[in-house]
Amino acid sequence: MKKIIAAGIFGLSLAASSLAYAEPVKIGVITTLSGGGAGLGVDMRDAFTLAMKQSGNKDVELVVEDDAQKPEIAVQLAEKMIQSDKVDLLTGIIWSNLAMAVVPNAVAQDVIYLSPNAGPSALAGAKCNKNYFNVAYQNDNFHEAMGQYANKDYKKTFILAPNYPAGKDSLTGFKRYYKGELAGEVYTQVGQTDYAAEIAQIRDSGADSVFFFLPGGMGISFMKQYAQSGVNIPVMGPGFSFDQDILPAVGDAALGVKNSASWSKDLDNEANKAFVEAFQAEYKRLPSVYAAQSWDTANLILAALSKASVKDKDAFRAALKAADFKSVRGEFAFNTNNHPVQNIYVREVVKEGDVLTNKIVATAFEHHKDAYAEQCKM
Repeated sequence: MKKIIAAGIFGLSLAASSLAYAEPVKIGVITTLSGGGAGLGVDMRDAFTLAMKQSGNKDVELVVEDDAQKPEIAVQLAEKMIQSDKVDLLTGIIWSNLAMAVVPNAVAQDVIYLSPNAGPSALAGAKCNKNYFNVAYQNDNFHEAMGQYANKDYKKTFILAPNYPAGKDSLTGFKRYYKGELAGEVYTQVGQTDYAAEIAQIRDSGADSVFFFLPGGMGISFMKQYAQSGVNIPVMGPGFSFDQDILPAVGDAALGVKNSASWSKDLDNEANKAFVEAFQAEYKRLPSVYAAQSWDTANLILAALSKASVKDKDAFRAALKAADFKSVRGEFAFNTNNHPVQNIYVREVVKEGDVLTNKIVATAFEHHKDAYAEQCKM
């Protein structure tokens, strides 16, 4: 087990409200720090830790654990944190199958969980809960944006994603807004590294474009093999397929590719500029969407703690719901189901010097809400 005590400097607004911290607050962070998805969890952990460090609050303790991208380990860690470590809050899970294994049981024990990434449709709709807040997105959202954007140029798209909740949500989201024909729809294995069969299907499909959602090492493997295959059908995807954790490994094959996200390092607001500068200074690399969402999650918690004690669940939930913090995304609010209402952008992979990164080229949606909120009975 790794414990991190928050320390550093955050600013006068939080310091002036320090009386809200009557006793130590313990936050359990369960994330992926080993295996093919480790880069995502590392970005999550690093941004969250840095935000807490900069807060200057010495009464917040982080208990950080590696779920190794395995649901059974995530469940064990959550129970240990709730029963033995006595955490006040839980956060950190990257993968939707792990979230579905952990979140329902945690919130049923009256533990508040804040998601910095995974946003499965079930937790946005029928299984929503007053103790579950998603600070990232609902899984469909980025993919909906690319479905909308694809209508500009493409008539016959081949789509693929891993066979787990986020993969299914991703293709559902794309199809919700895409008006063209599907040249093929394929679900791959989670953690798959060989995509020869899928690339052969794409080659023979008659597609004029490819949309894929393959986060982490899966996306790296696919893009490298796709570039080597000689197939020249244009690709697109959500930000996860072309994010800062992916691009260095993929290389110039990603140049010009369009992808969607609620955040980009070139968003023009003071909170985002400060975040990018702080992250780069601390870790000597550019932040990813995962880091941005995690940073916002940490600062939402800090803002809520400045208004209410975490021991007063009703007051603390109300403080979270108010979302009174400076988001790196600019405007941010919670819908009735505790999921974000936010803009979704289309980005393009570009090169700045020797560094591959993204820049915003369009706004796909403004103040976008997820499709499942009406199923939530809160």
